[in-house]
Amino acid sequence: MPAFSGLPLVIEPADLATRLQAPELILVDLSPAARYAEGHIPGARWVDSKRTQLGQPPAPGLLPEQAQLEALFGELGHNANAVYVVYDDEGGGWAGRFIWLLDVIGHGRYHFLNGGLQAWLSEDRELSQTTPPAAAGLAHLTLHDGPTASRAYLQRRLGATDLAVWDARSPAEFSGEKVLAARGGHVPGAVNFEWTAGMDPQRGLRIRADMAEVLEGLGITKDKEVITHCQTHRRSGFTYLVAKALGYPRVKAYAGSWSEWGNLPDTPIEH
Repeated sequence: MPAFSGLPLVIEPADLATRLQAPELILVDLSPAARYAEGHIPGARWVDSKRTQLGQPPAPGLLPEQAQLEALFGELGHNANAVYVVYDDEGGGWAGRFIWLLDVIGHGRYHFLNGGLQAWLSEDRELSQTTPPAAAGLAHLTLHDGPTASRAYLQRRLGATDLAVWDARSPAEFSGEKVLAARGGHVPGAVNFEWTAGMDPQRGLRIRADMAEVLEGLGITKDKEVITHCQTHRRSGFTYLVAKALGYPRVKAYAGSWSEWGNLPDTPIEH
């Protein structure tokens, strides 16, 4: 039986620790380079978080080009049987964005390490400074539109009774008090719940145990299509992951996020 079969999307450090030698495992660390060099989970491959984004203004959070993704996944040794376990050192922003990339390439065999490196460290687990060699060759990928909401798609869906727009930015950005684009404010009808409020600092930044109830109370319910965003779809990597982990059937990321929406002259905005 494969080592990871039967495990939920979100796994605990103890689940991973006993499976580090599994041949199908591709363990991905999206922490900053210095943190990775200082010590990472044994066998983890470092991915520069910048490579998960297109990186071009005005909307750097858009999906990278297919060739860039094929080079990245080729270096990771991507294959149809791979099981990815993804983590970072910030509670899940970059890791969640990487899981969105896995959805985009149609690879559903993945897990998120709950709390990431912080949870691993809080249990005094082993670290390594050894960097696994990059795999050779390109991955041949097919990209899927399903996990992504374009600006046009989101704008077309505004006002629908079965839509919930989850804005993972800070309250100051949401209100327009803090402006990080040509225009401030938020997408009409969006619900603001800042990404870090979904983490439990007392439990190594694990996902809050009551997140299902919190989202229900905000009207972000499972009968709706959830479109989540932030400024560049890093913070909303975490919120995308949370909705997926809670079993929401329709979840999309608006990768253009506020850096696209707020820099266009004619997108509708509320304050």
